[in-house]
Amino acid sequence: MSRQRGVALITVLLVVALVSVVCTGLVLRQQLAIRSTGNQLLVRQAQYYAEGGELLAKAILQRDLREGDPRQPLDHLGEPWANPKLSFPLDEGGELRLRIIDLSGRFNLNSLANGSATAAIALQRLRLLLQQLQLPVEYAERLQDWLDQDQENLGGNGAEDAHYLLLQPPYRTGPGLIREVSELRLLLGMKEAEYRRLLPFVSALPVEAKLNVNTASAQVLASLGENVSASALDGVVAMQKRGGYRDLAGFAQQLGVPEVPAGLDIGSQYFQVISEASLGERRQVLVSYLQRGNDGRVRVLARDLGQSGIAPPEPSKESKQ
Repeated sequence: MSRQRGVALITVLLVVALVSVVCTGLVLRQQLAIRSTGNQLLVRQAQYYAEGGELLAKAILQRDLREGDPRQPLDHLGEPWANPKLSFPLDEGGELRLRIIDLSGRFNLNSLANGSATAAIALQRLRLLLQQLQLPVEYAERLQDWLDQDQENLGGNGAEDAHYLLLQPPYRTGPGLIREVSELRLLLGMKEAEYRRLLPFVSALPVEAKLNVNTASAQVLASLGENVSASALDGVVAMQKRGGYRDLAGFAQQLGVPEVPAGLDIGSQYFQVISEASLGERRQVLVSYLQRGNDGRVRVLARDLGQSGIAPPEPSKESKQ
């Protein structure tokens, strides 16, 4: 009898141990599921906040247009949208950081396309910009070759399919206009450090897009002429934050050039919006490309959720060094 009781006791203990192991496993799995669901909710919530930042930027740009003259937009660095430190608190200690960048204040790479009225002028301006940034000037000719539809090298510094097909891996030149600035990485000889240095000063806009003198950096402004003085650039940069130029004649006078350079404007249509939502340890960055028409509508041209972090600060608006 005592032996049977001992066997029964051992059996009960084994059953209890087995049930305990199973219950522990179920509890752990449940905890992991709860934590995973919580993380997914935070990620999705951060994404919604980032998308809300895009909507907020659209509203800011629409309001900016309504407060001015829609027939002749005036955009300068003294306006609310240009504040580089826009920040809004979120629930649970989170934060939404918003940054609106005027892409029309950068050199338009597509202005070099053959057939455009200012292609020759744009080529010279890109050369000067590359000199300002201490980058090889041959990238200007290589970019124009990348944009054209023929296979004839531009001068001695150009590059067509015959050059790119010798690389490893081989590839051909682009099909036409650049859709994304990152295509610069494919230019013959372009190094990552050189691309990063040039990136804050260039954009990829429609060929007809003009340069906004009220938001352009000193380096880009210096590329408008070979004899632009540092004092003239200082005056332009200071004016950008005090209301900007309301006509191009005043800008040309300040810059010290005899006539208004081609391809310039005092307003903008194209903007880049960077929305970064932070919730706890979760962060979501959304980069949106917007076009604001004279009709007051702001259209989303493209979105990018693949950014690792918010973009670096805009290049200094101080005069060239």
